[in-house]
Amino acid sequence: MKTTQANFINSLTLIAMPIWAILAFEPTLEKTNNYTALIPIVFAIFLLLCHNGLKKENKVISHIAVLLTLIAIIAIYLKPFSAAISDESTIRIIRNGFMLLTGVISMITFIQSFISARKK
Repeated sequence: MKTTQANFINSLTLIAMPIWAILAFEPTLEKTNNYTALIPIVFAIFLLLCHNGLKKENKVISHIAVLLTLIAIIAIYLKPFSAAISDESTIRIIRNGFMLLTGVISMITFIQSFISARKK
């Protein structure tokens, strides 16, 4: 898989899953507003803005995309995913798991492309 494809799939997942969460609004044990679900969408927008730079194999934009992806993975794992596990909410675990999975796959493709670029 190419980095542009992995980045695009990750971005779409970071958009689709929070929208699903907002539309399906499932109250959690802690009463918080549902606007925090929009945070992954902000990351997705920035990752989509990096798309053309990734196509052109721009190193700076590639590193920015990797950093954004890494921050998104860490943020999703620390709060929403661990909260979903502690609440034992299967649907929230699935949604956050998809975002984590696509993020990790995207990171793997970025690392592989950096390694192949280094070999050249």
